[in-house]
Amino acid sequence: MAINKNHEFEELNGVKCGIVEKNVFPERVQFLKKLLEYNKYTVVVVASPPPKVVPAPVVKTVDAIEPPLPPLLPATSETSTVGVTDYTFNPINAIFGRLLHAPNGHVVTQAYWQQKESMSHDDVPYYEQSV
Repeated sequence: MAINKNHEFEELNGVKCGIVEKNVFPERVQFLKKLLEYNKYTVVVVASPPPKVVPAPVVKTVDAIEPPLPPLLPATSETSTVGVTDYTFNPINAIFGRLLHAPNGHVVTQAYWQQKESMSHDDVPYYEQSV
């Protein structure tokens, strides 16, 4: 049960974990794992569960009774859920609280976390950057 949408935790592989991101592609998993392990977090990665499918309602007619069609399952994706064993971890607080550091020694910025920049530019505050 989450405190709110920004503070989620659940059990991954039998360990209670704070959820970093869900439905993450393999390239992003590698980035997050490297960054979080550099910051001394124990990272747990599991395959994302398939999305829930609501079965189609059965319509019965008097003229002909047709068997219901099985629900169509979406194609499986190769996404994962990334969590850390510190279940109090909150990515938003960690970024804006300047608690995470990149391997090059700079503080992780929001643009670096979202992989919009290849290097963290922590010398310019996010509220002063031009868009």
